Amino acid sequence: MKITVVGTGYVGLSMAVLLAQHHNVTALDIDPARVARLNARLPTVDDADVAQFLAERPLRLRATTNKAEAYAGAELVIVATPTDYDADSNAFDTSSVDAVLADAFALAPSALAVVKSTVPVGYTAGMRERLGWGNVVFSPEFLREGLALRDNLYPSRIVVGERSDRAQAFAQMLRDASLKPDAPIVLTDSTETEAIKLFANTYLAMRVAYFVAPE
Repeated sequence: MKITVVGTGYVGLSMAVLLAQHHNVTALDIDPARVARLNARLPTVDDADVAQFLAERPLRLRATTNKAEAYAGAELVIVATPTDYDADSNAFDTSSVDAVLADAFALAPSALAVVKSTVPVGYTAGMRERLGWGNVVFSPEFLREGLALRDNLYPSRIVVGERSDRAQAFAQMLRDASLKPDAPIVLTDSTETEAIKLFANTYLAMRVAYFVAPE
């Protein structure tokens, strides 16, 4: 399968490396320095497993800054661009994801676009309506910085926000690329999936706050 991964931070890069074991993966990034590092088989993030896979595994992975090149022939587009939370506005900045989905719709309209970036509840349904494109699916990541590839290789669960054959196929693709053949797969509605991710982030933040709180 021809896969395009947009964004080469710890989420995007770990997904690209994971799937490049079995598929042709093109990583798209706006930063030429990141692209050059990836094409030289050097990581763009601090992740020992990613560095090892890039150095030692025969991955089918290349990187580019060229949108037309990246999307050409893509059957699957994975969106992993930043959506920073603004405490003042109490909202996520989804502008980068908005732009990627618009590009994917224009340049690879037959592809399935899977959003891995954290988004607000209702985002996927809203983007489908705004673009008039039903090929947008949300699939949350449950990854730790520095251990993202390891968490993809040994997933606690694989969640996809659509009850369909294509959602099952995507989830199975992730499980097949992992080292955990019995990883649980959960297919549910898009808004419920977005809520699962936000609840998971909130729980993690509460745990961190508890353990680092001053006495």
